[in-house]
Amino acid sequence: MQALSSKEINAIRAEFPALQIPNQCIFLDNAGGSQVLKTVADRIHDYLLTTSVQLGASYPTSTLASARVLAARKAIAELINAADDREVVMGGSTTGLMFQLIQAILPEIHAGDEIIVTNTDHEANIGAWNRLQQAGAVIKIWHVNNETLHLELADLDKLLSTDTKWLAMTYASNVLGTINPVNEVARRVHAVGGRVCVDAVAYAPHRLVDVQASGADIVVFSFYKVFGPHYAVLWGQFQLLHSLANLNHFFIADDNLPYKLQPGNVNFELSYGCQGIADYLVSIGEQFGGSGNRRQLMQFAFDKFEAHENYLAQRLLDFLNTKSNVRIIGMPQVHQGEKSRVPTISFVLENTLSETIVKHIDQFNIGIRFGDFYARHLIKALDLEKHGGVVRVSIAHYNTVEEIDLLISHLNTILPSA
Repeated sequence: MQALSSKEINAIRAEFPALQIPNQCIFLDNAGGSQVLKTVADRIHDYLLTTSVQLGASYPTSTLASARVLAARKAIAELINAADDREVVMGGSTTGLMFQLIQAILPEIHAGDEIIVTNTDHEANIGAWNRLQQAGAVIKIWHVNNETLHLELADLDKLLSTDTKWLAMTYASNVLGTINPVNEVARRVHAVGGRVCVDAVAYAPHRLVDVQASGADIVVFSFYKVFGPHYAVLWGQFQLLHSLANLNHFFIADDNLPYKLQPGNVNFELSYGCQGIADYLVSIGEQFGGSGNRRQLMQFAFDKFEAHENYLAQRLLDFLNTKSNVRIIGMPQVHQGEKSRVPTISFVLENTLSETIVKHIDQFNIGIRFGDFYARHLIKALDLEKHGGVVRVSIAHYNTVEEIDLLISHLNTILPSA
């Protein structure tokens, strides 16, 4: 774990206009939504003011607009390592894309088909699947181990059967922060003939998503958590997407991917803006001494981000571990054996509403948050409703050591030492 140098962190922060505003808030609610890159905003601005026309026409401006939107899709495919850019389905939000996916899956669900969901996920990857009960699907719950706070593979094995149709899980919990062994889960689910849908919303800001390496069949996440606009992407293996029901107009061909799963088409300007995320990662990789192709440069950038975030997260965890009345909800260290976590850190204070702590920190212009973060099943399972949910500090790669230390100094005044 090594923090970025002053030169490196300054270069990163210079790419985010919001971080340049005098007396700006210290953003430590990044799991709720990251700050937006200038290159992303510039692309959206440019698209709207120069190519805001319908796609598919033969005149030059429409031709340029079409090329821009297609190039953006290819850039997102590169960002997530999709084998084919037609596997990239974009839409307004992860929740929205999940409900679209369920509508496309619904015709192939039969009475007795089993769907496994976890009780650690954001509701976007639980509630949508529950709707398949209308077709006779049986919903099974993979419960978190309340002692280890992990999804235990032995518990999964008890749930799997030849009737398993889908398993839905999070890549990293937006409360616990734990990175789950998606590839191993996918191997086990595939062995009984099922498929896996992964919510990578809390994972994608901290690790370079590789959909092929994940082993999953569907991966979905939101760009507004990954330095972009309020937009999202759903990836699916090509043959799977090809087999799904058409959600578009009757005259749109069933093999017209991804359009058949994008009713009303994509948002052109936001799609074009998202290309700036990939460009930023490549640029940072080059600036910080990386080499190779664009994906390798992106990976180099994320490796630097990870080391920096781990340093900051461990600094905060070390402080919280000194407080006997504080319960960290998740791994108390960045690494624990073979397991690791993202820098989304949740905790509660004994006999205290989490809101009390957050309101105290608000007065110092530091943005943290409390609540269930739409992971309501998890909050209930861990008996955290009595606290009004958890206090959550979510770190991004543009945060600084000084910001974490300032937060710690203010937490120290409200968290008792014994």
